[in-house]
Amino acid sequence: MPIPRSILSRTDFSDFELSLIAGAWPQDITGHYVICTSDQRTRPLHAFFGDGVVIRLELRPDERGRFPWRARVIDTPSVRLRRKRPDLFTAGPVGTSSPWGFVNAANTAPLPWGDRLLATWDAGRPVEIDPLSLEFVAEVGHRDDWKPAIDQAVLPLISTTAHPVIDPERGCLWSVSRDVLTGEVSVIRYDGHGKHVQRWAVEDAVLPQATHTITQTRHWLVLADTAYKVDPEEVFGAERTVANNPDGPVLLIRKDDLVPGRAGVPCRTFRIAPEVNHFYARYDDTDGVQVIMEHSPGLDIGMYLREDDLDAFGRPIDPALRGMYCHGMSPALTTLLRFDPETGRVHERARLFDPERYWQAELSAIDWSFEGQTNPTRHHLIHLGFHPEAINQRALKNYEGRVNPELFPAEETPAVLSSLDWHTLRPVAEWTFALEDYPTSPVFVPRGPGAPGRTRYAGADPGGHDGYLLVAVHNDDRFRIELFDAADVSRGPIAVLAAPQGTTVPFLIHSAWMPQARPADPGIERLRFADDLDSRLDQLDPELAALTRQVAEELDARHR
Repeated sequence: MPIPRSILSRTDFSDFELSLIAGAWPQDITGHYVICTSDQRTRPLHAFFGDGVVIRLELRPDERGRFPWRARVIDTPSVRLRRKRPDLFTAGPVGTSSPWGFVNAANTAPLPWGDRLLATWDAGRPVEIDPLSLEFVAEVGHRDDWKPAIDQAVLPLISTTAHPVIDPERGCLWSVSRDVLTGEVSVIRYDGHGKHVQRWAVEDAVLPQATHTITQTRHWLVLADTAYKVDPEEVFGAERTVANNPDGPVLLIRKDDLVPGRAGVPCRTFRIAPEVNHFYARYDDTDGVQVIMEHSPGLDIGMYLREDDLDAFGRPIDPALRGMYCHGMSPALTTLLRFDPETGRVHERARLFDPERYWQAELSAIDWSFEGQTNPTRHHLIHLGFHPEAINQRALKNYEGRVNPELFPAEETPAVLSSLDWHTLRPVAEWTFALEDYPTSPVFVPRGPGAPGRTRYAGADPGGHDGYLLVAVHNDDRFRIELFDAADVSRGPIAVLAAPQGTTVPFLIHSAWMPQARPADPGIERLRFADDLDSRLDQLDPELAALTRQVAEELDARHR
């Protein structure tokens, strides 16, 4: 059973300390490793939809040579309301609802922005967190500015992206808001202060499934339809029968068109296949809009495992995996595509496809500095491997004709960490994990950040090759952090941090690196929870309306 059972059965987020158990910890690694994930204690049917948890690991040891691991449930308004009346929150296949509305889980990805830290999700506004205390600070922008997909008395459903981007030259955050019924999409801009965001409708364009990721170049925002499809019948209790679309649109929106006072903006529409979840553009677009697309054929993240499921080989699913998403049913594919806004053509510049080695492009790490995005050199990618015990027969039935079981390896295969040349996608180095390891959440840490002439997130030689890779590794014996030299991961871990024997952590999702962890700046004007409350509170029972005002007062008191 290579998938560690502890990643879903372990439900607490206790603080602990990691110790160096192998190698030598480099003196030039600094900053903080931050992670977001789902609280398994409050998850509904799907393990990804619990309340958000944020974790911080300082990358310099304390005076005893230990590395403190600090984890906190993000105490958003929806979390605080749930704690007051847990009996009123109802779990479903796509999240948790209540009389107040829909829970903003804020559990998927940490997004550093200078000294600030945001947590994001696909069905809620970004949430700002204090990087030091890990406490909730504010949600981004008044709820009405986002044009909620479903309005509610207090907690609206806002369909957005788990991966908004920070514009290094305009000094703003770009995100999206999407109508879940029509697929119509809007661009959102947040300038980092104030109670409001700006919104522009994208004209004559729809994203029919989801917008899990957006990316950017100097002149363009790149939006793509991503492979997560809601089955309305499943929401109301029926069996899930939908499959993700095998292809989808890509939208290019010129940043210069996003000006105040304009209601809508045009876009350039392309179409690509197969389906995709994560993608990353080169910021410099003088040679066209170039994007690395991590395609996800045969990966249905909306399908979760149940106790009554049979796996890919017809065996009963281990109940310990209940709630896990269905793993990859097809070999992974990664491409480098060039989009030409003038001609409307897409050119494939490079491709990585190896059914013998690469199954399920899980997560990747890049140099997120301005310099690193402008001239990337490496794209580090974890392929999780083939795991038949996490593929159910229900998914195989839904994808009949699109998934070829003859390509399945005879048995499970291990995860592989590959460093790819950015321009050719050729693996220049790779490391194979033990079969019982389940790596996730890698992050690139630059060497010598803040060097003269560099932005503070950039190292002395940006691009993704000069620095370190941190990889969180789940294992039922104990949780580990493995550190690789980004220039040569084939050397294996140059240092390993481990929790005390027998200590494991729940499933981790995305991660990021911050050079410092400072308290949130109280001088920045932000949205207060009280600012979201108005006459719509009258829809609630008076007792629940009073509880809502109490939460607003508690949050105001904290930030006075």
